Amino acid sequence: MTLHSVSESGVDVENCADINWDEIGFSPVPTDFMYVMKCAKGDNFSEGSLVPFGNIEINPFATIINYGQGIFEGLKAYRTEDGHIVLFRPEQNAQRMKMGADRFCMPSPSIDQFINAVKQTALANKRWVPPLGKGSLYIRPLLMGTGASLSVVPAPEYTLVVYCTPVTNYHKGALNLKVESKFYRAISGTGGTGGIKSVTNYAPVYAATTAAKADGFSDVLFLDSATGKNIEEVSACNVFVVKGNSICTPEANGAILPGITRKSIIEIALDLGYQVMERAVSLEEMLDADEVFCTGTAVVVNSVSSVTYKETR
Repeated sequence: MTLHSVSESGVDVENCADINWDEIGFSPVPTDFMYVMKCAKGDNFSEGSLVPFGNIEINPFATIINYGQGIFEGLKAYRTEDGHIVLFRPEQNAQRMKMGADRFCMPSPSIDQFINAVKQTALANKRWVPPLGKGSLYIRPLLMGTGASLSVVPAPEYTLVVYCTPVTNYHKGALNLKVESKFYRAISGTGGTGGIKSVTNYAPVYAATTAAKADGFSDVLFLDSATGKNIEEVSACNVFVVKGNSICTPEANGAILPGITRKSIIEIALDLGYQVMERAVSLEEMLDADEVFCTGTAVVVNSVSSVTYKETR
């Protein structure tokens, strides 16, 4: 696993922003710059540029607004002990964005263009990278159809915007999950969009998560739509089930997101001698597990304290 250095040569000694780093949470904090690059349909992305962070002007007929033609990524920049700023496996995010762009008939930046855009954004906002141990700089590359279309067809123009905010943990402490048996986050199998970071994948979970949080739960665990018997994902992270020396996680077969933290945990677990299986995991099997934990860019690695299914906790 590789860390990409963002800092210029030498140790980055620039002071951090003058804010209370213990109170940043996981919500937008306006930073200094964002990176923008554009592409017409059928062309390749040209080199972009940094602009001051701010609102975006967009045509009301843009396909991102009307038809949800957009995908995004999420990754983090960290400050190291010696003051350097590093990124974790950004080439994996670039490859995943290309996969999603192909599915949505959008052009995508090259891997080098993607990494360069992310690095420039992190470097331009380096004072917003929290001190060591205080959090990270969450970076959000958003690829969207910004050209106007009334017909249900791919946009004539596309924009990649990379912006960021300092964050701490998405969840505070171990998770108390509610198993959702009414709503589903994706259709099962390879025909849907559950396996890409489509902007359309997230609002549909609001009804379930809002109700669960009102009842005191941390988040919702969704089941597969085909049988309603196998676990798939929490609202914004992957899930792992541990039993003895075996670690199981639902297979990334098109319905769940192939998380980069997920992939990294699988590689680490194999190196540590665990038996790791990517396969269907039944709800019954999970309820009998020794341990359950979740992974993702936002949650990092987070243990699960309890799972509640209907009246069983």
